[in-house]
Amino acid sequence: MEFPHLGKHCSEKTCNQLDFLPMQCDACEQTFCKDHIRYEVHKCQSSYKKDVQVPVCPLCSQPVPWKRGEAPDIAVGDHIDRDCQSDPAKQKRKVFGNHCTLKGCKKKEVIPVVCDQCKMNFCLRHRHVIDHNCKGNNPADRAREAALARAASGSDIFTKRSGPSKPHNTSNKASANVARTTILPRAFAVATVQGNLSEDEALARAMEASLQDQAPLTAHQQEEADRMLALALQRGEQTPSPTANATPSSSSNSCSLS
Repeated sequence: MEFPHLGKHCSEKTCNQLDFLPMQCDACEQTFCKDHIRYEVHKCQSSYKKDVQVPVCPLCSQPVPWKRGEAPDIAVGDHIDRDCQSDPAKQKRKVFGNHCTLKGCKKKEVIPVVCDQCKMNFCLRHRHVIDHNCKGNNPADRAREAALARAASGSDIFTKRSGPSKPHNTSNKASANVARTTILPRAFAVATVQGNLSEDEALARAMEASLQDQAPLTAHQQEEADRMLALALQRGEQTPSPTANATPSSSSNSCSLS
């Protein structure tokens, strides 16, 4: 005797059995009997939501974390290449130590494969210029690097030239100041000595001033210098003044005209 109002029918099309103790699938939320409740039996389309399995490394027997939807083999391979602590994995990392620098590529090679243009290391798959989108052969980059090199070399040359020139400039300034200080007192002394004196008296005073500037003389040299100075002064006193000679001539001319 059947009781249609009790229990539920199995959702499997090939079964459709009325079960008084139905079970609901936690993935697709449909009702099944005890024979079809498993994911693989009723071919559940949402089983991937609940079927969470962590792959295990075959070398170190450690669980490997991986992203949902990613192939477990990729996660295990990355674990062996980077984090696996087993002896074979460590030995492999020592041998394959040349990592490809292309973004997104994780391949390693036994020997380094360096690009001639950008000087970066790549794997055999990306060793060509077109494969890794090489930017080392860009004319703008080469021009910029050449300009920077010229600017650096020019600054070095400028510092080398300006370095030793500073003491030279200071020495020139010092010599100019000394020359100015030595020339100005001489000119000032000549103007002060000559004043309203005659040329001979001024010459005598100048000789005396020059003798004072020179090194101290011996007794004989000092006596000779005094004698020459006295003769110069005597000649200056004996020279007639031009005003006195001009007065009689003017008076004689006036007399003859009258």
